Amino acid sequence: MTSGTETGQVTGTQDKDYNLIWYVEACLSNALRLETYIQDAERDKDNEVADLFRKAQADSRKGAELGKELLRSRLAGG
Repeated sequence: MTSGTETGQVTGTQDKDYNLIWYVEACLSNALRLETYIQDAERDKDNEVADLFRKAQADSRKGAELGKELLRSRLAGG
């Protein structure tokens, strides 16, 4: 569901805050999922794929940290 207006009256959380929460959760979930993929690649001795997934995992962690910082600031009124 998309709209041009905030839907905070439904959830109690403004869309922009909810979107940040969703983004952080998605990044963290992706980092966890990639750990399984890294282990699969390592088990198959495919270092090229394992390295790709490690880089993607690092990017997901970085995205989560950036999102948490911004969310923390926004929720504190900053």
